[in-house]
Amino acid sequence: MIKKIFIAILLVAVVAGVLAGIKAMQIRAMIAQGESFFMPPAVVSSVNASSALWDTVFTAVGSVTAVQGVTMTAEIPGKVVRIDFESGDRVKAGDVLVQLDISEEAARLRALEATENLARLNLRRIESLVAQRSTAKSEYDAALAEHRQILAQMDALRAVIAKKTIRAPFQGALGIRQINLGQNLGDSDVIVSLQHLDRVHVEFALPQQQVGAVLPGATVRVTSDALPGQTIEGRLSAVEPLADSATRTVRMQAELANSEEILRPGMFVNVAVVLPEKRELVLIPATAVLYAAYSDSVFIVEPAQGNGTEGLVLRQQFVTLGERRGDFVAVARGLAPGQTVVSTGVFKYRNGQSVVVDNSLAPEFNISPTPENS
Repeated sequence: MIKKIFIAILLVAVVAGVLAGIKAMQIRAMIAQGESFFMPPAVVSSVNASSALWDTVFTAVGSVTAVQGVTMTAEIPGKVVRIDFESGDRVKAGDVLVQLDISEEAARLRALEATENLARLNLRRIESLVAQRSTAKSEYDAALAEHRQILAQMDALRAVIAKKTIRAPFQGALGIRQINLGQNLGDSDVIVSLQHLDRVHVEFALPQQQVGAVLPGATVRVTSDALPGQTIEGRLSAVEPLADSATRTVRMQAELANSEEILRPGMFVNVAVVLPEKRELVLIPATAVLYAAYSDSVFIVEPAQGNGTEGLVLRQQFVTLGERRGDFVAVARGLAPGQTVVSTGVFKYRNGQSVVVDNSLAPEFNISPTPENS
């Protein structure tokens, strides 16, 4: 019995030893295969960083305001008896827009005209009597004062009548009518908006560190989603002498031609103030940048060095970006002209990775792209 147990244990040990040997051989084979494995290089598209002279610009977001714009209201309350315009009309300076009821003032004016006529005749009679020394000079003075008082009352009534005839103060485009015939108009009730749109102002603000380089008369370029693909140039017309103590910015105003009247007061626009001097900048496609919260970076393609390594490898380089135009972005620091960088798909790569360059499918980059609408 003991002999059989011993033989069974011996057989189990032999089988375990055989299995252990087989497993050891498999592990050695896997290690050898891993040591001999070579990761194939990644295929990348590349572009050489270039240099270019760009205008020095300060950018901001602005709002369009009218060179001349007003919301028409009545100076004196009254009843609307005539409306001489329609919504959206074009008017000239002096055109009558609304006539308020002046029947009472007109009647009082006619009464004063009759009184003034009598006072004038009385003044002439007294004047002749004074010349003949038939009456005292004081009676003439009293008649003259009475006549002047009546004339002043007539002028006051004419002023009231004129204020109840509401006219356009300047040439422009009317908005939507806010009143109706027969309405009792208060002195703060809105009648209509009147805007002169041939020229407009754009108001914006720049930080205090940029203000010293900006002078009135500088070129200002304006773009807007209302003008896709277009840029309007104007000039800087005014700089606020005071800085905002809360934001440390200075308000500025530019004037632009708006003959097509596409820009309307209240619109927001993108503003670029162009300075006289130009800057030489290093340019790369915007798709070559790996954007990150801690810092932006690019992958530079360069020859491998050391350990007998051949071919090309990637080196991650942190950069400081500047202005962006079209498909390109300027690099303020971290890159020199002529260096080769990966142009697309940078999120897929890592520092030190082996690569080969294939630009057969690389996209074209343009400083002023004009994509087709499909």
